[in-house]
Amino acid sequence: MKKCIILTVLLLCIQNAFAETVITGGVTYDVNSARSELLTTEQTGIDKKLIRSHSYDFRHRSHMKYLLNGKTELKDRTLAMFSDFTYAVMYLKDEYHVYYYKSDGSLMYVEEKKSLDYPFKAYKYDTSGKLVNMSLRISKEETFIYTPEGKLIAHWIGTNGYDELGNVIMTRKFVD
Repeated sequence: MKKCIILTVLLLCIQNAFAETVITGGVTYDVNSARSELLTTEQTGIDKKLIRSHSYDFRHRSHMKYLLNGKTELKDRTLAMFSDFTYAVMYLKDEYHVYYYKSDGSLMYVEEKKSLDYPFKAYKYDTSGKLVNMSLRISKEETFIYTPEGKLIAHWIGTNGYDELGNVIMTRKFVD
């Protein structure tokens, strides 16, 4: 009996030791490896039906009202507003696409995510279906954005956007 108790205590100690062991892994990206990752992925373009079906945001007045009141999380969609009063809508039934609109409700861009799990690639297209930019989203706080030719637009880390030389070129504010 004494051996069983000792064995049980030892097993519990060993189990607790392994429970606190954290295994980390994954890929770390820099400006060049992120660029390479995006440029080596063949793009098929965006479905033109998506562009046509979202060419105008019929809810733009209510979206602007929500945004101006600081409300971004709605029951069926998430909103984001930019400093130039353009805005984005992501419907929760289709989190792979984000629609970017002018303040008058006309569509500017459609972004297509290739995954919802970090890191993932995303491609933004204009209303004619032309690729505008591509990004590698490492986490909520870190994103690399490039032109279709592979020139870095910005490397976002937290609230700062950096150029290839590490200079801050833009700032942003996002809410958790």
